[in-house]
Amino acid sequence: MTSLGDPMTAPGESVTGAAWPALRVDDWTPTRDTLHMWVQIVGKVRLVHAPLVNHWWQSTLYVSPRGLTTSAIPHGDGAFDLEFDFVEHQLLARSSSGRTRTVALEPKPTAQFYEQVVAALGGLGVRAGIRATPNEVEPAIPFAKDHQHASYDPQAVNAFWRQLLQAHRVLGRFRSHFVGKVSPVHFFWGAMDLACTRFSGRGAPTHPGGAPNCGDWVMAEGYSRELSSCGFWPGGGEEGAFYAYAYPEPDGFAGHPVQPQGARYSTENRQYLLPYEVVRRAADPDRALMDFLQSTYAAAAEHGRWDRAALEQDPARWDHLR
Repeated sequence: MTSLGDPMTAPGESVTGAAWPALRVDDWTPTRDTLHMWVQIVGKVRLVHAPLVNHWWQSTLYVSPRGLTTSAIPHGDGAFDLEFDFVEHQLLARSSSGRTRTVALEPKPTAQFYEQVVAALGGLGVRAGIRATPNEVEPAIPFAKDHQHASYDPQAVNAFWRQLLQAHRVLGRFRSHFVGKVSPVHFFWGAMDLACTRFSGRGAPTHPGGAPNCGDWVMAEGYSRELSSCGFWPGGGEEGAFYAYAYPEPDGFAGHPVQPQGARYSTENRQYLLPYEVVRRAADPDRALMDFLQSTYAAAAEHGRWDRAALEQDPARWDHLR
């Protein structure tokens, strides 16, 4: 096993937990479900206009200093982007031509939000062109007919974004210890989760699929290589949950000892879960989460017989020359 140094602490990090906001799932479920539809609309725009990258990485969103962004999307000989600003609560649509449009984030039916996004893109000279029905949810109400999802609590959305900021920060440090193929820390709008995925370098059996309103071929591409994935999802606990799973799941994975106390293997979901509130209340939230990420990855890598010496490196290996 390669020596990783100490991935648990970083200069200047807070250990008080004050930066980790509390947000009970039950207190914002209507807003969460509405936001899920809205991020699907924006994510689908990136999916349509960006060229395919393995595992659908071209379709994801990214945590930004203000919310969630598509990053630059190619369009003709220029580019455009869409960014959810969860500080001033607006969707920003910007083009390399210099044109900008905004859509207010406020209580409104998803049908109205969808119409406004299409109009904003039209103002940039961009045709949305998306398949305007949500994926990975049931029922899948077409966006243009969705008057059910219409809630928007700005304080809850801002707290969720701050949860994502903390998860993104620690996941990014965890990612830095891996030199094999590894995904960005990115936000999948299908399931509404922030994720980072490491790969062993080997192929995987065809995924059986089964996600609601999502073709099995989508999952076949997403899980085409052996992997260990982790992330944060605003469900699975009182305040959301961190998760970790392996595909294909190796024998012994579910029984591997993991940390911290409070983490458990869910036979229903076939993944390890750690309630967000356990991390938030920990004396050192960063360490608690990193313990979870490291120990669940070890479960996948050890039982899956990954070549850890070739795949892991100390990210501080060049610090002495800086």
